[in-house]
Amino acid sequence: MHLQIFDLDASLTGQASLGNAARWQSVRAFDFRDIGPKLRLWSRASTIEAARRRIAGTTGEPAVTLLGSGDFHHVAALLHERVREPFTLVHFDNHPDWVRLAPRWHCGSWLNRTLALPHLRHAITVGPCSEDLVRPGLKGGNLAALDAARLALHPWQHAPSRVFHRIADGPGHRYERGLIHWRNVSERRLDEAISAIIADVPTDAVWITIDKDVLPESEVVTNWDQGHMPLDAVLRFVRALAGARRLIGADICGEYAPPAHANPFKRIEARIDQPRRDAITAANLAANERVNVALLGALAGAPAC
Repeated sequence: MHLQIFDLDASLTGQASLGNAARWQSVRAFDFRDIGPKLRLWSRASTIEAARRRIAGTTGEPAVTLLGSGDFHHVAALLHERVREPFTLVHFDNHPDWVRLAPRWHCGSWLNRTLALPHLRHAITVGPCSEDLVRPGLKGGNLAALDAARLALHPWQHAPSRVFHRIADGPGHRYERGLIHWRNVSERRLDEAISAIIADVPTDAVWITIDKDVLPESEVVTNWDQGHMPLDAVLRFVRALAGARRLIGADICGEYAPPAHANPFKRIEARIDQPRRDAITAANLAANERVNVALLGALAGAPAC
C-alpha cells in the first residue's frame, strides 16, 4: 500500500509522523496549493479537469490518499473514477454528502458523482448524525439512490426522518407512515453491526472514504459540525473491512484549515454552514495527527496498539 498526501490547504504539512504509520511501499506528497482555493468547498469544471490531469500522474496502485480539510471531499470522486473493476464504496462521515441541489462538484454532493460511476456496485454510508437527515427530501438528499438500493445508509444515531413518499426498506432503515426509521449503529452491538454491514458488501474490492467529522469534537477538530461515532468504532469497522475484503484504495479528509476564502460566495457559504472555530490549539492539531496515524495504520493493516 502506498501513501499519498495531496497538499491542498497546508493542513497536513506539519504532520511528520504520517510516513511512520505503516510500512508503506512509497510516501509521496503532491503540491496542489495553487489550485486548492479554487477546489475548496466547490469547484468549476475547468478546475476539476486540472485536478484530474494532476491526479493522473499519481500512483495507479492501491494507495491511501490524504486530502486535507473536508472542504475537499469531492476531490475523492476523482480518485474513485480511476477504479477499473467492480467495487463497493464504504463511506464514514457525519454527513451523507448526497445533495442534488448543490453544484455538481461540491463537498456536499460528491457522492452522486461516485454513484454514477460504471464500476460502482454499491455505496454504504456509516456514521451520520447531522441535520442533513432532518426532512432530507426538502434538503435535496438523494433518496432515489436509497430507494433503488444503490446506497445504504447507517447513521450512528439519528431520529426518524420525515419524507413525502414511500422509500423501499433497506439494510439501514425501514419506512413506515411517512418516516424513515434508521437502524442506528449505536443502538446495536458493534460487532453485530459490523458483520451485518460487511455482509451487505457485494464485491471483493472495497474503497474506504473517511471524513473525520464523523468523530466527536473530543477526538478531532474539523471545519464542519461533527458527529458522535467514536474513533475506536471507526477503527474496528476499518480493520474488519480490510480483513474481509480486498482494499483497493482509501482516502481521508477532515483536517482543520482556516477558512480563508477569496471567493465571496464561498465566504458566505462557510459562515452559514460551518461552525465558528475561534481557538484552534496546537493540542487540537496534534490530536488530528494522532487520529490520522491510527486510521492509516488500520487501513494499511498495521496491528492495533
